Amino acid sequence: MTSPYSSSAAGFTGPAKKQLGQHFLADRTYIDRIVLAVNPKGEDRLVEIGPGQGAITLPLLRRHPRLTVIEFDRDLVGPLAAAAEPLGEMAIIHRDVLQVNFTELADGGQIRLVGNLPYNISSPILFHALDHAAVITDMHFMLQKEVVDRMAADPGSKVYGRLSVMLQAFCKVTALFVVPPGAFRPPPKVDSAVVRLVPRDPATVGILDRKRFADVVRAAFGQRRKTLRNALNGVCTPEQFEAAEVRSDARAEQLDVAQFIALANVPCSDGDDVAK
Repeated sequence: MTSPYSSSAAGFTGPAKKQLGQHFLADRTYIDRIVLAVNPKGEDRLVEIGPGQGAITLPLLRRHPRLTVIEFDRDLVGPLAAAAEPLGEMAIIHRDVLQVNFTELADGGQIRLVGNLPYNISSPILFHALDHAAVITDMHFMLQKEVVDRMAADPGSKVYGRLSVMLQAFCKVTALFVVPPGAFRPPPKVDSAVVRLVPRDPATVGILDRKRFADVVRAAFGQRRKTLRNALNGVCTPEQFEAAEVRSDARAEQLDVAQFIALANVPCSDGDDVAK
């Protein structure tokens, strides 16, 4: 049987599957910029999410001959393994990344994540990675530029929202560079961008209850046109706003990350079960 894939300088080529949101990076200039940004060294344990046709995988293996990849598309596993074999040691996990336990994968050590994330599930992957931030040294992801803009947004920005606060609370977020549609095969309809996330030391994050923090942020931005007093009705009491020194007549996009943390950290008063 003839393979639908052929080799190229930027990985192997073959048909993309629209149902999986596949857009394969093909421009060598941007591939090299991503590898340079990752800059693998020494005993780094690199884990690539969605290697696809190996555009980033194979150059990484040339720089760092040990790599673990997580690929959902069964049709890509064989060609990927064949292309990687002469370059280095690659372990392939054929699974939905959302079902991969990064903490178990780290096996008591630290891992570095890399990936061209599928646009249709990029946010769930980011939140999944946050759940395992303690074992992740850093993350270099390519996503839709609109998503990267939201991730790195400052308070007061029109795109500052739940994703901004949740990621910036746990990571230092740095937008690196934009990747145009023409760098992909097939070209997406939007610009992409590469972002670096470096998890903060858990001891410095200062969040007492992660679920409580997530609930407050979700509710605040769930009705972002309302004041916090109204958006967080039933979630935070007037006394909690006062104790956190947060104005209840402000709107969610006006609060910085530290203020959200302060508000979520205020304990309930005796007999008050609002925040439980």
